Amino acid sequence: MTVEPQIVAELQELRAEVRQLHGSLVAGADGLVVAHDLADLDPDGLAALTAAAVGLATRLTDAAGRGGFEESLTRGEQGYVAAYRAGRSAVVTAIAGAGTNVGRLQLCARRTAERVGALVDE
Repeated sequence: MTVEPQIVAELQELRAEVRQLHGSLVAGADGLVVAHDLADLDPDGLAALTAAAVGLATRLTDAAGRGGFEESLTRGEQGYVAAYRAGRSAVVTAIAGAGTNVGRLQLCARRTAERVGALVDE
């Protein structure tokens, strides 16, 4: 049984909970897409970039003695890209607009990542 429909449902729920969330995806540590809720962005390219960014963030937190990677938030001129560890080998990436309530994004996306992590770790 595939968990992809359950993961997509989690991503759609995240979109419903966070105003100005443009979409999200779940990628494996290998940079391959597990599932996505993106209409106008390339999920394969974003998954590969997420894997690279998480690799760097992991090295940074390790070098700084802050432990393993948990999450990262990048702010651009037009909004945010946030990545959250989901289980042992996946990452939830959320793409949000500039007017997004970042606190709400963090709260809701962390919960989503926890649920997605349980699904991918089964």
